[in-house]
Amino acid sequence: MSGGSAVPVSATAVPDTNATPLNKGLSVWDAVTILVGVVVGIGIFGFPPLVAMNAPSAAAYMGLWVAGGLVMLVGALCYAELGSAYPDAGGEYAFLGRAWGADVALLFAWARCSIIQTGAIAAVAFIFGDYAQVLMPLGAHGPAIYAALVVAALTVLNVLGSMESRRVQWVLTVGSVLALVAMAIGGLMLGDGSLAASGSAAAAAPAAPSFKELAGMLGMGMVFVLLTYGGWNEAAYLSGEIRDVGRNMLRVLLYGTAIIVALYVLVNLAYLQVFGLEGLRSTQAVGADMSRLLAGPWAAVLLSVLVCCTALGTVNACIFTGGRVYVSLGRDVPALKKLGAWSEQRETPVRALWLQGAITLGLVLFGAFAENGLQAMVAYTSPVFWLFMFLTALALIRLRQNDAHHPRPFRVPLYPIMPLVLALMCVGLFWSSVSYAGSGSLLGLLVLVLGLPLCWLRRRQRALA
Repeated sequence: MSGGSAVPVSATAVPDTNATPLNKGLSVWDAVTILVGVVVGIGIFGFPPLVAMNAPSAAAYMGLWVAGGLVMLVGALCYAELGSAYPDAGGEYAFLGRAWGADVALLFAWARCSIIQTGAIAAVAFIFGDYAQVLMPLGAHGPAIYAALVVAALTVLNVLGSMESRRVQWVLTVGSVLALVAMAIGGLMLGDGSLAASGSAAAAAPAAPSFKELAGMLGMGMVFVLLTYGGWNEAAYLSGEIRDVGRNMLRVLLYGTAIIVALYVLVNLAYLQVFGLEGLRSTQAVGADMSRLLAGPWAAVLLSVLVCCTALGTVNACIFTGGRVYVSLGRDVPALKKLGAWSEQRETPVRALWLQGAITLGLVLFGAFAENGLQAMVAYTSPVFWLFMFLTALALIRLRQNDAHHPRPFRVPLYPIMPLVLALMCVGLFWSSVSYAGSGSLLGLLVLVLGLPLCWLRRRQRALA
């Protein structure tokens, strides 16, 4: 089989998921807490002012957040069909292999291990480090030290076992959601727009834009909204462990989407109540200003604790899901069989987690010497991430055509409109991320190309078998 051609499901492409001895130990709400933990993070404190700058009115501002939730729903429905039809620890790796061939899947696995997931974990770890530094400074490299410590600690937690990681995830996710709800309710009750001109004069209302300008503004606003909603696709990596996945995959994605959208809408309504649209456009630190309203002199501590809690939840969830792709990779590439070994006792891929942790610590070290560790990780990961999500969206269409008789417990409505919408969104975000990262995006794309020898190795081993 040529790795670049699409073929029906077979042992030469992506083996049947029964070959992967995973325990079906995840309940619907276990998976929902992991999904919410991945998505709800620092973005809700950083991107709203940028969205406001591209919204001509408060109604349009809220409309962008609702529209972003609808886009997330479209993606969730597409992934619900793929995940329920082809449950596998490898998630997108399995979908891409079935649709586009083993070489594309192998390149994706390489990218996820060396760029996408490890870079995302490192990025959020740097966010944790920035705010932990406020609580307890550790010198010039304090953020990187904190980032390394949290990656190491949560990797050890996940190595100890799936149950331990899930318990911690419940606490972190529920705590973060409740804290954000409390902050939003406080803002809605106490906010009267008085912070609109704090720090500096509120920006003057812009002139009414032309249709072309309006479309451009709303498009850029949507980019920032979708970045805030990013991470929902991680549910795909839980499909191999969710109980009764044919029935529950859709529930996980719908419940998670509903919680996230409701939370983001509530928080942004509070932002408008506190700042007004003009004030939100001009604020440089929306989270800090909101905290100052609610906690006065304790604002910095309150915000730092909240951000650290959400960042810990995101890092732990990303480590949990990130290690799963190595299981499928080790199953399909004989030379990497030991890497994908699954611990029945701990219900987790121990060796894969250690390797993922080591790669992430290497990226943290790289980021420590960059001008801005977080921006370096975003530039490194984003273009490659959106490239493969684009291929995953089209994989749904290709699998409907090439594997038409495969059982599908759930079928995405309005097919093929929904997967095409997801694919177009990915193209736009790929272009935006390349434009944002500039030359920095080339490093991630270069590392992707360095994975090509793995395809040659796989083919050589099959020829010798």
